[in-house]
Amino acid sequence: MSSPQSAVPENLATPDPNNQLPKSIWILGIVSMLMDISSEMIHSLLPLFMVSSLGLSVFAVGLIDGIAESTTLIVKVFSGALSDRLGKRKMLAVVGYGLSAFTKPLFAITQGMGLLITARLMDRVGKGIRGAPRDALITDITPTHMHGAAFGLRQSLDTVGAFLGPLIATGLMLLWMNDFRRVFWLAVIPGIAAMCLLLFGVQEPQVPVAPRPANPISKANLRRLGADYWWVVGLGGIFTLARFSEAFLLLRAQQLAVPLAYVPLVMVVMNLVYAASAYPFGRLSDRMNPSKLLAGGLMVLILADLTFALSSHWTGLMAGVILWGIHMGMTQGLMSAMIAGCAPADLRGTAFGFFNLVSGIALLSASLIAGLLWESLGAAFTFYVGAGFATAALVGLYLSSQRIPNRDHR
Repeated sequence: MSSPQSAVPENLATPDPNNQLPKSIWILGIVSMLMDISSEMIHSLLPLFMVSSLGLSVFAVGLIDGIAESTTLIVKVFSGALSDRLGKRKMLAVVGYGLSAFTKPLFAITQGMGLLITARLMDRVGKGIRGAPRDALITDITPTHMHGAAFGLRQSLDTVGAFLGPLIATGLMLLWMNDFRRVFWLAVIPGIAAMCLLLFGVQEPQVPVAPRPANPISKANLRRLGADYWWVVGLGGIFTLARFSEAFLLLRAQQLAVPLAYVPLVMVVMNLVYAASAYPFGRLSDRMNPSKLLAGGLMVLILADLTFALSSHWTGLMAGVILWGIHMGMTQGLMSAMIAGCAPADLRGTAFGFFNLVSGIALLSASLIAGLLWESLGAAFTFYVGAGFATAALVGLYLSSQRIPNRDHR
């Protein structure tokens, strides 16, 4: 595969003969885990808090969430480009984590919609600022032959936070008799810890003196990303269309008469499987053709969709949930590693920003389509359509397999 000529060396990290991931990658994974614990302690309770404590409508909940997530997508593009322009990825990541951490107290003191919207937007802006620079920083730190393991580890630890946060929040709500605000105050601690750990625990590689792109999102620089990169982005968008929001897994559980108190366990199981599989599959992707692993992930997703569509009992539901978690572990870190493999070194932040934008738009679109199908044609048909999108992505992968970055696996 030919790649565009970049202005700085392809990778800034020195290969480790012992094949050990750099310490900074582990720290970045723990940073993601701590921030996810902090965020999920709030977000797992926020819809109920907004309706029961603040008296907002369900429509207002959806509107605020939609605006917040859209803001994240837009900010990711510009923060990635800015990290390429400044050559300071860690600084932007610290700002992003810090902004999210320092908005947590606003959730605890809010009395109405105004401050709540402010807190939600600031939190999502922080997520948008840190996302692309952090992924580019992981690429800079990690030897090329270990990109899959690095992104798999970060994704695994991030997912640990995704299921620990709601579990901690649930335990504290039982302990403190449904005191939302007290839980929100406690969520500040892991958020601040994440920012401090990144600030003092991660060393950014020294970038050689070289011309940096004056405008990373100019037409000329977007062309420099190359056809291979845009093929991966397009493939990722089609793939994401097949993977709508996990909220539909919860709705399916409710349909299959799972007791309401146990419905959240669906996400706990899915995230446990995801967390356990992401790092091993990330390591595997460094040793085999990524196209084959991605194709395997799509096949698992098709099987998961068909299982959800055909299930009439909770045992079938849990089989689908486990398959869903496996496909996430096989593919999410892999897609990031594929972007890292075909982006010029001086445009890595921009590359991750646009990839996140396209994937986010595709996920929002997929969830909207799934909602319309669910209401008009039923749950089973919705999952059948998901399987159809996954099949289309599999065909697209086959047609574009020659464009997928493939490192020399020895």
